[in-house]
Amino acid sequence: MTLRTPSNAALLKPETLPRHERGGGVCTTPLVTPAVDAASFITGYTSFGAGAQVPFHSHNCEESVVLMEGRAALDIDGMEYELKPQDVTYIPPGVSHRFRNLSKTEPMKILWIYASANATRTLTATGVTRPVMAEHGGTS
Repeated sequence: MTLRTPSNAALLKPETLPRHERGGGVCTTPLVTPAVDAASFITGYTSFGAGAQVPFHSHNCEESVVLMEGRAALDIDGMEYELKPQDVTYIPPGVSHRFRNLSKTEPMKILWIYASANATRTLTATGVTRPVMAEHGGTS
């Protein structure tokens, strides 16, 4: 559910928004998107089941990720960095990376922010590029 104020600001209730299964125990909930008139950035949550990970990928814009809960690893530049809740990352455009849930029993959740409403994701292994929002059921 999204509530609009008289000024057209939006208040989103994540528990009422559509969730999109990405496979392998990874699920995304888009938050601020063009659907609420965002023109210059998009945000969302991605939840990882126990031991889940996303494949190496890069984006066409800057990205920031905040670990909201759980234990995570950021794999980037041939290195592994362990994250604890409230740790924040900044990833430049075009840099291949991935996030992994380090726990084999507990979930993990991130908040992502892309510096473009037209963010894309390019899978490192295949070179396939798709709009981020198209992968999450939104508009591109």
